[in-house]
Amino acid sequence: MKEFFEGMSTLEQTYWGFALLGSVVFLIIFILTFIGGGDADMEADASDFEADDGGVGFQFFTFKNIVAFFTIFGWTGVTCIDNDLSTGLTLILSVIAGLLMMVLTSSLFFWMHKLAESGTLKMKNAIGVIGEVYLPIGAKRSKMGKVQIKVQGSLRELEAITDNEEELKTGTMVKVTEIVSAELLLVETLSK
Repeated sequence: MKEFFEGMSTLEQTYWGFALLGSVVFLIIFILTFIGGGDADMEADASDFEADDGGVGFQFFTFKNIVAFFTIFGWTGVTCIDNDLSTGLTLILSVIAGLLMMVLTSSLFFWMHKLAESGTLKMKNAIGVIGEVYLPIGAKRSKMGKVQIKVQGSLRELEAITDNEEELKTGTMVKVTEIVSAELLLVETLSK
């Protein structure tokens, strides 16, 4: 390895150092992520994206972004020097490439976080949804039953009552008209 660096200028050695060190750290992070040892690191980066409770949402300076910057900075510099570009142009291009990589990495984690759903059912999303009676519902709110409806992309079984004059039998198609309480729906039969 010493022979490899001996014939290089200081600038070339610096770029190679950043490229190799950044690549090794990146490879370690990559391997740890897949074998499960990177859970703590993933949680630390994921906490940077808590936009729902007043967090900033988009974090630019994280450990992974800095590793990405120096890796791309180094490899871009090595490539520019190999193509006989001037020192100034090499420095400008490698900084721009590193910053672009930071933006891409930040954007990737930001959008991945945006795609994640908590899975918590928001009952207001059930209003207007059409479903099917699963367990019979008593007439005029006399007996609670259950309905199956698709809310937030998944089929749910929820308790329901009705103001209808007749009992709603299993298989009856109904529409949710109101949220009576946190876990109880008011439904009516669908008009023919």
